[in-house]
Amino acid sequence: MGDMTNSDFYSKNQRNEANHAGEFGCTLQELRSLMELRGTEAVVKIKETYGETEGLCRRLKTSPTEGLAGTAADLEKRKLIFGKNFIPPKKPKTFLQLVWEALQDVTLIILEIAAIISLGLSFYQPPGEGNEGCGTATGGAEDEGEAEAGWIEGAAILLSVICVVLVTAFNDWSKEKQFRGLQSRIEQEQKFTVVRGGQVIQIPVAEIVVGDIAQVKYGDLLPADGIFIQGNDLKIDESSLTGESDQVRKSVDKDPMLLSGTHVMEGSGRMLVTAVGVNSQTGIIFTLLGAGGEEEEKKDKKGKMQDGNMENSQNKAKQQDGAAAMEMQPLKSAEGGEGDDKDKKKSNMHKKEKSVLQGKLTKLAVQIGKAGLVMSAITVIILVLYFAIDTFVVNKKQWLPECTPVYVQYFVKFFIIGVTVLVVAVPEGLPLAVTISLAYSVKKMMKDNNLVRHLDACETMGNATAICSDKTGTLTTNRMTVVQAYVGDVHYKEIPDPDSVPAKTLDLLVNAIAINSAYTTKILPPEKEGGLPRQVGNKTECGLLGFVLDLKQDYEPVRNLIPEEKLYKVYTFNSVRKSMSTVIKMPDGSFRMYSKGASEIVLKKCSRILNAAGEPRIFRPRDRDEMVKKVIEPMACDGLRTICVAFRDFSSSPEPDWDNENDILSDLTCICVVGIEDPVRPEVPEAIRKCQRAGITVRMVTGDNINTARAIAIKCGIIHPGEDFLCLEGKEFNRRIRNEKGEIEQERIDKIWPKLRVLARSSPTDKHTLVKGIIDSTQVEQRQVVAVTGDGTNDGPALKKADVGFAMGIAGTDVAKEASDIILTDDNFSSIVKAVMWGRNVYDSISKFLQFQLTVNIVAVIVAFTGACITQDSPLKAVQMLWVNLIMDTFASLALATEPPTEALLLRKPYGRNKPLISRTMMKNILGHAVYQLTLIFTLLFVGEKMFKIDSGRNAPLHSPPSEHYTIIFNTFVMMQLFNEINARKIHGERNVFDGIFRNPIFCTIVLGTFAIQIVIVQFGGKPFSCSPLQLDQWMWCVFIGLGELVWGQVIATIPTSRLKFLKEAGRLTEKEEVPEEELNEDVEEIDHAERELRRGQILWFRGLNRIQTQIEVVNTFKSGTSFQGALRRQSSVTSQTQDVTNISSPSHVSLSNALSSPTSTSAAAAGHPRREGIP
Repeated sequence: MGDMTNSDFYSKNQRNEANHAGEFGCTLQELRSLMELRGTEAVVKIKETYGETEGLCRRLKTSPTEGLAGTAADLEKRKLIFGKNFIPPKKPKTFLQLVWEALQDVTLIILEIAAIISLGLSFYQPPGEGNEGCGTATGGAEDEGEAEAGWIEGAAILLSVICVVLVTAFNDWSKEKQFRGLQSRIEQEQKFTVVRGGQVIQIPVAEIVVGDIAQVKYGDLLPADGIFIQGNDLKIDESSLTGESDQVRKSVDKDPMLLSGTHVMEGSGRMLVTAVGVNSQTGIIFTLLGAGGEEEEKKDKKGKMQDGNMENSQNKAKQQDGAAAMEMQPLKSAEGGEGDDKDKKKSNMHKKEKSVLQGKLTKLAVQIGKAGLVMSAITVIILVLYFAIDTFVVNKKQWLPECTPVYVQYFVKFFIIGVTVLVVAVPEGLPLAVTISLAYSVKKMMKDNNLVRHLDACETMGNATAICSDKTGTLTTNRMTVVQAYVGDVHYKEIPDPDSVPAKTLDLLVNAIAINSAYTTKILPPEKEGGLPRQVGNKTECGLLGFVLDLKQDYEPVRNLIPEEKLYKVYTFNSVRKSMSTVIKMPDGSFRMYSKGASEIVLKKCSRILNAAGEPRIFRPRDRDEMVKKVIEPMACDGLRTICVAFRDFSSSPEPDWDNENDILSDLTCICVVGIEDPVRPEVPEAIRKCQRAGITVRMVTGDNINTARAIAIKCGIIHPGEDFLCLEGKEFNRRIRNEKGEIEQERIDKIWPKLRVLARSSPTDKHTLVKGIIDSTQVEQRQVVAVTGDGTNDGPALKKADVGFAMGIAGTDVAKEASDIILTDDNFSSIVKAVMWGRNVYDSISKFLQFQLTVNIVAVIVAFTGACITQDSPLKAVQMLWVNLIMDTFASLALATEPPTEALLLRKPYGRNKPLISRTMMKNILGHAVYQLTLIFTLLFVGEKMFKIDSGRNAPLHSPPSEHYTIIFNTFVMMQLFNEINARKIHGERNVFDGIFRNPIFCTIVLGTFAIQIVIVQFGGKPFSCSPLQLDQWMWCVFIGLGELVWGQVIATIPTSRLKFLKEAGRLTEKEEVPEEELNEDVEEIDHAERELRRGQILWFRGLNRIQTQIEVVNTFKSGTSFQGALRRQSSVTSQTQDVTNISSPSHVSLSNALSSPTSTSAAAAGHPRREGIP
């Protein structure tokens, strides 16, 4: 089914309609055109055609209250006629396409050209074969097989190019596959509530069929199109379809159309599903965007018969406001209208602010690329000059026409050597290492309950400096139970005996709780014997229902007496009201309203309270103040959430004006106040301690009362008694951060946030303001990296704004998950600590890889360069270099990028944005090992033949057979790399490099595997690898020199880094990373001329370096793997970026080893220029 294209859908449905139109009273086409209407038109159309929604339900053979019968045959038939609720995804790139993309790499193209020229020339026999006039060209060890063997080098280079391409393509392919798996997993996990056979059940979104009655509630992402048939106060955010950010109010008689892909922001209700999958509004737009161009062509062939209706839907989409098609990158954008026009400009650009690692890597790759390009150019020039001077000046040879091919062959050889130097210098393993490391981490993080939706979030998490966490459900278990109550003038410290509560009060209480809560909230019997009862729905309401059961009463009979359809009016809970009220009509025609909500808010609206006899008595403001002091504050200080339950009676004539909320919600009578406990999760205090030790500040942002919040914060260890910290309420917070005009000022936020630990009674906007304030702050040298957890729809903006947004997998609404980067599948705070660990591990893995790679790079380049200049021939041949490249790139990236994380990662502070990728300790290791390797290789190169008593391999003529001498050099070189790979496992100067090596089987396999292949290459590689077989004693020497690496590593570790002042770090980000010119068009006005000149200089560098393209590859790897759903993510974060060009090494950076020893030095990093950010 999955690969059935859209066009097949249409044609099949067309055919089926004819046969089945009789079975249902309306066709697919009718329903589709019905869903295109809006507002009153739709109401009129439904009335005229079907006679109210009941008529439509009858035609679709479904009942508004009972739903579908749910028999398999019926469901199948509906799927056949009206389609399945499934939008076929875009076709993934084929393996061949990926191969083709990998071939575009510039270095590989250069190599291919070189190899082809080399091949061509080897088959070309010059006419003046034995011509003595061609100087050194043909002298020397001419060997019969030599001329035939000339093609081998070219072929071998081509072969290794093919290897690199296949590895790259396979990697991309498997990554793509992993992502699709992840995506479908996320999709399968989405369930939706429908009514079938009178039972409310949850089914996977893909199972929804036309005719289903679905229950929609606050926070849902609608999975299909439908018509609103009953409910209250439903408000929908349709910005994902229309781009209008205002919430649309839905009602049965004014605007009953509910569209797929829109978000429910308030209220609840039921809808009749009328269109699913490709026929729903989202599906139609996806089809128009073409879920791939191939379908379009097929449609042209097949679609002659249904041209009409295709036109129809296309015009429709045009009317539907161009924004729709733009905004439809899968339905992101909770902030809708804010930056709409800009969104359109940017929807195809990627998120500007690169992740920290990405920025540093790009910069480093550029630096290395420049160096490699220069080195290889010099190598070629020197070789050519030396050859020319030697042949034509010193030996005074003439350039004879018949010698040209011979000379050209020399030049090609020089060119190949030059390219080889470049290939070795450019770290094309970098993108591979990053991809592997991230992909590996993401896979493993699944086991730690982190479902990563955007790859780079994983690495950003390692740099997090602040976490703003919700309280309910993240820090606490989200299992609410009432433990204290104030009823009839008595404060009960535990659940009262039902007999001690006046009968009238008890009756009111049961009704107030049973009716004034969502009917979807229930308490079900435990799954296992002796377990806790299961709480379904809103947890606070579950706590209250549990209270009813504890009072030996039952809420079900009350609900059966007054079913949901009979509720007269419902004011649903939202973050502004902080209360929920339900109005019912009494048998005598009068009205009664039940209310419940945060106690300090509801009590302000109470003018009476039920006394010990169950009679109302006057409740004056001073009584209220006393009650707050005596009842509410003590409850809150125990960490309880206080909820007040109240009611009010209205007369039947005149009927109250229900829309005037302020009048309705006043003059209430308080029934009781309950204290609900939500116990702290047992593992949270430990997790928070780990965060604080790792230099991460945990802040709690909650809607709860400040005393409750403070009590829980102390239990969790977020605040410790006697510390200097702030706990603020939302109101107070806003008062402090706004100026007289009511505008938010960054300076004011800067005064507050460093000490703020608890923000209570906060609205979603406060959360967003706080996150934005911390991120934009210039108070501290390092820009803060903020992670946020959220579960509600209203957390969307904050989750988007944060560097990493965590959504709750269990309690989270679809909207929150959509805006997040990582989904916590167990809603547990301690999983966030795991994410930090993995994030830091990614960073360290990349550093380990770099430390290894750069050592090889430096050595290989210098050897090739000096060898070429002194002996006219690189001691390491092109094919050997490519093998070394394969070891150090592909294999090493696999080996070092899959190191599992350890708890020790949590003992250091976050690295921060301007900490360089290569610390001074690493630089010391790189240069130290390079010195060792170079010394040995040059010793072998110039006096090796004497030591081993073999023929010298230097100055061998073209095409001479491989010498033992050079084979020993190649072998020693590889052995040293292998043992240095073990050294590279530690980057902070630790002594024990074997620590935990067996926890990483991949590492061991790769090291042993490489060793085995090396033996094969040396002993049997022969001509293609320019190797000649070695004796056992020669092998022993090679391995022995390699082992020396480990000993030398210990020597290097003894030298204190602090002494080596001359070492520079590399790969540091300045405060803001460069942004290429095209992206700066939006804020060019802000930049003065001097800065623009500076920037132009940099941009020219970038342009020149596009030749090397490696840095682009690094970025591309990220781009392809960064976000599932294209670029629409976090558009709102940054549009204007300025940058400073600071010196890459600044002495004020303290290396990690000192930083750990002296607590003061950790923050001695340079405070760069202040950042400027514009929010669209």
